[in-house]
Amino acid sequence: MTQKIFGITGWKNSGKTTLTECVVRELSRRGYKISTVKHAHHSFDIDTEGTDSYRHREAGAQEVAIVSFSRWALMHELRGATEPSLDDIVSRMAPCDLIIVEGYKNDKHAKIEVRRKDSPTQIPLNAEQYSIVAIATDEVLHGQTVPVLDLNNIAAVSDFIEHYCELEN
Repeated sequence: MTQKIFGITGWKNSGKTTLTECVVRELSRRGYKISTVKHAHHSFDIDTEGTDSYRHREAGAQEVAIVSFSRWALMHELRGATEPSLDDIVSRMAPCDLIIVEGYKNDKHAKIEVRRKDSPTQIPLNAEQYSIVAIATDEVLHGQTVPVLDLNNIAAVSDFIEHYCELEN
């Protein structure tokens, strides 16, 4: 099965995470099975020092799975290897109706660009270069080559994604 992928992108502090969270909540409410991928431009850790899984990783394990009655996680240490591509990550994910990707600005999947009038970075992304198919914003924009959506109308943004991705419930 080929996973359907749709992105939410924009500059730092533009509201990508807030929009992603709201769209995931709305599409899940509509009955869709949604997964997400978040690209980080910094090091991160989902494990804390002193836990058993942290100790396994620090001992040299390349992958550590931690499992409980309510969730499970698989951590993979790159240990100097190249960061995996979005395709590599998606291939490891369970089937779902849609994977929403936050970040991965340069990948070729369709994306909504988030723009805020009060954002410190106001440089619009090139729609063709970055595969932007719509802009979600809190300001009036004219002369755009793609649809402009009201950033604060989550139902309308979700409708756009639902129709663009041809989701079926």
